[in-house]
Amino acid sequence: MVPFSKVNAIPQLLICLILCFRNADPRELSEPEGYPPLWDIVSERLEDFTIQNTKIIINPWNYLERMAMYKILLNVTAQYLDMKEPDNKRNVLWGLPLQHGWQFHTGRLADPSKLTTCGQSNGDQTCISEKSWWACMNYYLVVIPFLGGADAGFFKDVPHEIEISHPEEFDSDFCYNVTDCRSSCPKAMDKWKTFFEFIQAPKPLSDKSVPPLSKEEDVLLFHMWKAHVESIDAALPRCSKRLQYIPMPEGNFGRDWATAVEFIAATHFPTNFDSTNNFQIFLPHRILVDGDEAPSIGDLTEEENRVLFILQWINKMNKVTGGFVLRLWQKMMCSEEGRAEGRNLLQNMVTDPNLVSRNILALLKELAKNPPCEM
Repeated sequence: MVPFSKVNAIPQLLICLILCFRNADPRELSEPEGYPPLWDIVSERLEDFTIQNTKIIINPWNYLERMAMYKILLNVTAQYLDMKEPDNKRNVLWGLPLQHGWQFHTGRLADPSKLTTCGQSNGDQTCISEKSWWACMNYYLVVIPFLGGADAGFFKDVPHEIEISHPEEFDSDFCYNVTDCRSSCPKAMDKWKTFFEFIQAPKPLSDKSVPPLSKEEDVLLFHMWKAHVESIDAALPRCSKRLQYIPMPEGNFGRDWATAVEFIAATHFPTNFDSTNNFQIFLPHRILVDGDEAPSIGDLTEEENRVLFILQWINKMNKVTGGFVLRLWQKMMCSEEGRAEGRNLLQNMVTDPNLVSRNILALLKELAKNPPCEM
């Protein structure tokens, strides 16, 4: 594994100083306005990574370096995706770093076997464990988009190739540069490259607030979610061996979440800063352990319990029907009106169940009139 450069040691020193003054675990530090943990000290320039033998080396097994890839992507796409919102908050890529920040904050990136101190409070707290199922899955939602962006020309002025550091274990589960990832994950790389090329094409973008989505936002979210789902599809078989390290309820939640993403994707759910934060607060704030059974987990909120129960129900019903539930849902989402009702249903299932029946009736109407569509 490639060692950190002196530049990369600076954020580590800042973390030490922060912890000394605040006497806190970095996972417990709150960034203002819902930003991911330690966002202020995450680098935003490719030049800050290690440069070795004319290559920029990025270590995705360090939280700060993995999060830096997201920050750089947000910056280079701001001119195409900020949609006139201050601080780039309408950028639909915000969903990725915010989800990763939740994984870090809730301890899901630490060594689940506890055989090392990686990510633990008594070790390197910014270390990301190669045994973490969540970290493995997220790899395909950070490295593939990042290299897809490079393949689409975002870093063409940088005079160095980009190389991703190899882990000490599970080396064959990952890819490490544009050429390598094109070979091992061709569909995911193609979808992310298509998304990044699409947003660079000249087009007007609406400055309307969401919801509802403008036509332009709806189309770019279609491309973004197609790429997102392909990344998850590529990651699932490669990451499955890590499920042995986590409690069964946590593993079930992970699989339920992976299935739910396909339902969320079909709605073209807006993954900007505010929408992601508003939705993400209902995800469980800790790792699930043996004995946890939603909707009756005592130290989780009513909404967290409800989310877990709904995700479990969706995955179970989809499996029992051989994927028919997902196909039916996707047909309901074939119109802009259907997708709007779908987004409302997802929200109301958690926050206002009394409105769910109205959403379902509206979706049934869309099902009756919608022709087949590509989702």
